[in-house]
Amino acid sequence: MILLQANQVARHFGGDILFENINLEIQDRSRIALVGRNGAGKSTLLKIIAGIDSTDDGTISKIKNLTLGYLDQHSGLMSARTVWDEMLTAFETIRKMENRLHHLENELGTASQDNQEDYQRLLKEYDQLQHDFNDQNGYGYEAEIKSVLNGFNFGPEFYGREIASLSGGQKTRLALAKLLLERPQLLILDEPTNHLDIQTLDWLENYLQNYRGALLIVSHDRYFLDKVVNEVYDLTRQKITHYKGNYSRFLTLKEEQLAADWKAFEKQQTEINKLEDFVARNIVRASTTKRAQSRRKQLEKMERMDKPQGDEKSARFLFNIAKESGNVVLQTEHAAIGYDQTILCEPVDLDIRKREAIALVGPNGIGKSTLLKSLIGDLPFIKGNVHLGSNVSIGYYDQEQAKLRSNKTVLQELWDEHPTTVEKDIRSVLGSFLFSGEDVEKTVPQLSGGEKARLALAKLSMDQENFLILDEPTNHLDIDSKEVLENALIDYEGTLLFVSHDRYFINRIATKVVELSATGSTLYLGDYDYYLEKKAEQEATTTETIEQELATDTSGKASFQQSKEAQRQERSLKRAIEKVETQLAEVEERQTTIEKEMTNPKYISDPGALMDLQKELTELETKQEALMEEWEEASLALENNQ
Repeated sequence: MILLQANQVARHFGGDILFENINLEIQDRSRIALVGRNGAGKSTLLKIIAGIDSTDDGTISKIKNLTLGYLDQHSGLMSARTVWDEMLTAFETIRKMENRLHHLENELGTASQDNQEDYQRLLKEYDQLQHDFNDQNGYGYEAEIKSVLNGFNFGPEFYGREIASLSGGQKTRLALAKLLLERPQLLILDEPTNHLDIQTLDWLENYLQNYRGALLIVSHDRYFLDKVVNEVYDLTRQKITHYKGNYSRFLTLKEEQLAADWKAFEKQQTEINKLEDFVARNIVRASTTKRAQSRRKQLEKMERMDKPQGDEKSARFLFNIAKESGNVVLQTEHAAIGYDQTILCEPVDLDIRKREAIALVGPNGIGKSTLLKSLIGDLPFIKGNVHLGSNVSIGYYDQEQAKLRSNKTVLQELWDEHPTTVEKDIRSVLGSFLFSGEDVEKTVPQLSGGEKARLALAKLSMDQENFLILDEPTNHLDIDSKEVLENALIDYEGTLLFVSHDRYFINRIATKVVELSATGSTLYLGDYDYYLEKKAEQEATTTETIEQELATDTSGKASFQQSKEAQRQERSLKRAIEKVETQLAEVEERQTTIEKEMTNPKYISDPGALMDLQKELTELETKQEALMEEWEEASLALENNQ
């Protein structure tokens, strides 16, 4: 079923066209990525589709009573409530049903059996309401809240905290959590992976893969898009093109399409040249003039192809070094990092050598950015200190771009720090970072997030330091600019230490991974895939070791066997619950199909067939009630077993 359609949609800014002739279709189970360069109009198009902004041309048509959820990339949840109370508001309808059920239970308990008409009326309402309550997960909504909050790293200690006391990143995560709990038919997400650590990204990917509604997503995270979407709309050069498949498949198809367009264009150009040559040589000769005139008419009628343009201009990042560092670049030993004597992570042991590229990973709040700021001297170590090697010069990229707070123009921002460099060379550097023409006269506050990121990288490239410390350098960059940055850093002759939650970026750049945790730093001698592999091995080894210790502990043999039996029962109960849930889903799907079928006008003249459908629907409701009882018994048994 089609939920929403965009038809010939356009957005203009004065005499300029941002995009036009946009056609887009969203089905009830669509998994769509909207991709394109920064500035192409992706966020603007999402707001038009969500009904927040109006379109200059064209229409947005949608089904009646469509429930739609929209997450702005800069939004955070604003509320005076606690975290738990705010999440409960996503289930207002269910909670009202719950209160009504309790009220009816009390009425039924006190109702007089003499007044059968009132009693049956109450009983009928109670039965229907209980069915609807079951159908909408009324008995499991609190467990669902806990599951989603846990997925976004909000444990029980956050439930009673007021949302106003949380950080901006936490408020953004809560906004997304609440949207997921509301379960709209169409979920529109603009950069949902911002402010998420890698563990949370993995959880979100798995959650969205099983989401029952439709998804329309803008994201610059290639791993995320590959796992979640199966359609791509590419917004490029004011037009939109639709591709089937995930992001990697889209890249392949787009390249194949461009090659095919060039082949068709060149073939037509060859044909045009032949026809024009024939006309030029034969139009004045009496014996061939008719054929020449025929070729001329053929040329006039020909629909000429536009020259394929391919992608728009890309940035050209380049990082050189002014001088070589020594082999030892940086070392810390048993260091502790944190704020106001509150330790976030210890011990931190680093030994960074020339030309290494080291990725720092770990959960949000563990101190990755804090460590970088301590290494450059902006924050003191709580314990320990840092030793820099000989001839080491540090270039630092701040994810918050704190050094871009002036009202200078883009040109002045670079030129003031390098006053001996001629203006032509400054403009050339800025041009390679996609600042050309009037762009260099923009002031810093006028820049978008992506433009500020490119300006900060341009300043970094001018400094020519031999040790780059980068805090989330891919934030705000579109996918094309990320790839350019990756290639520049791969070619960089200096040393890299960086924090990133972009798994594709880490995999391409890192030669080593350092994981920060509450117990300190751990070194992994490989890229991100190697890190994941070793983590999985460690978890398997830990589990095996625990089981071996339990098995060899003679005094605890009985306890071990009891534990194994409990685990066996738990697995059996979980399988039983999953089986019942699968059957319930099949019943619900069949019920939906029948209810839809019963609305078909053809049954007006065929009451017998309509009665057959009603009979099957009644049987399904009976089966559903039996399955719900089975599910409740198994769930209670599982809870007691745990």
